[in-house]
Amino acid sequence: MPDMTYRDALNLALKEELRHDPSVVIWGEDVALYEGSFKVTRGLLAEFGEERVKDTPISENTIVGVAVGAAMGGLRPIAELMTVNFALLAMDQIVNHMAKVSSMFGGQTHLPMVIRAPGGGGSQLAAQHSQSLESYFMHCPGLYVAVPATPADAKGLLKSSIRDNNPVMFLEHELLYNSKGEVSDDPEFLVPLGKAQVKREGTDVTIVAYSRMTILALQAAAELEKEGISCEVVDLRTLSPLDTETFVASVKKTGRAVVVEECWHTAGLGGHIASLIYEGCFDLLQSPVQRVSGLDVPMPYSRKIEKLCIPQPESIVAAVRETMSGKY
Repeated sequence: MPDMTYRDALNLALKEELRHDPSVVIWGEDVALYEGSFKVTRGLLAEFGEERVKDTPISENTIVGVAVGAAMGGLRPIAELMTVNFALLAMDQIVNHMAKVSSMFGGQTHLPMVIRAPGGGGSQLAAQHSQSLESYFMHCPGLYVAVPATPADAKGLLKSSIRDNNPVMFLEHELLYNSKGEVSDDPEFLVPLGKAQVKREGTDVTIVAYSRMTILALQAAAELEKEGISCEVVDLRTLSPLDTETFVASVKKTGRAVVVEECWHTAGLGGHIASLIYEGCFDLLQSPVQRVSGLDVPMPYSRKIEKLCIPQPESIVAAVRETMSGKY
C-alpha cells in the first residue's frame, strides 16, 4: 500500500466516489477554482467539471440548506465548510433539517449527504477558528459523526460516509492534513461507520481517544512503555454511531481507563464515554476513570498559551500514571 498524506487520502476518496457514482456532487467556498482552503479538492474541477464541483457564495446556511434539498432530490452532495466553526451559522439547517428530515417524513426519504469540516486547535488561529465542536453534533439524534485519525481511516470513512443513506458530519483535524500513513489504493476500500479500532494492544490501561488525540495517545503509550506500563489505545473513529462494545471490552481487560478529548471539559463527550465505562465495567475497575480534555476557555492566540489549553502527550502520560496509582 502506498504512503500518502491525510489530505491526499481524502482527495483520493473524493475522486473515487465521484467516478463511482454520478449522483455525487461537491460544493462549498473555494472548492473548485482554488481547490479548497486545505487543497483537499485539488484537481476535482479539472476532472469532473463545474456541474459536479461548484464554488458557492459565502453563506454556510445556504450551502447546507441546498445540500439538504439536493439529497432529498436524489443527489449525494458533499458540502465543504471552510472550518467547523462556520457550521454554527448553519445550525438551523443541520439540527432542524439535515438531522430530522428522514424521521419527519416517516422514513419515506433518505438524506445521503456529507458535511466536511476542518477544525481543532493548535494552528494559532485564536478563539473563533480553533474550536472542537464534535459534542454539539454527537448530541443531535439523526446525525452520524465521523472523526478519522489516520490517512487510511480518512479515506475509508469518507467513502463509507458518501455511500451511506444517513447524513454525516465528517470532521477533519487541521493538524492532521500533512500526517502520513499507508493507504489502500483499492477503490472499494471502506472503513465501516460505527466501528472503533484498537490501534495498540495493551494490558494495564485503556486510552480511549479519537481524531488527533488518538495520535497523541499513541505517542504517550510509547513513552509509558519505557516505564513498563502497557497501554491499549482505542480509536473511536466515529462518535455516532458510537462503538461502546469495543472500548468497554478493552476496559474490562485492563481494568483502568483514560478518556482523551480535545473539546471542552464541561459537557464534553468524555464525560459520556466515562459514564458508559462505569456502567459497563464498574465491578472490574481498579481505579477511577481519568479524563484529559481541552480547557474551558476561549482559545488564546499565543502559541505557548494555546498549547496549555489543548491535551498534549505529557498530559495523557500524567493521567495514565494517576490511574495506575489510584485505587478504589
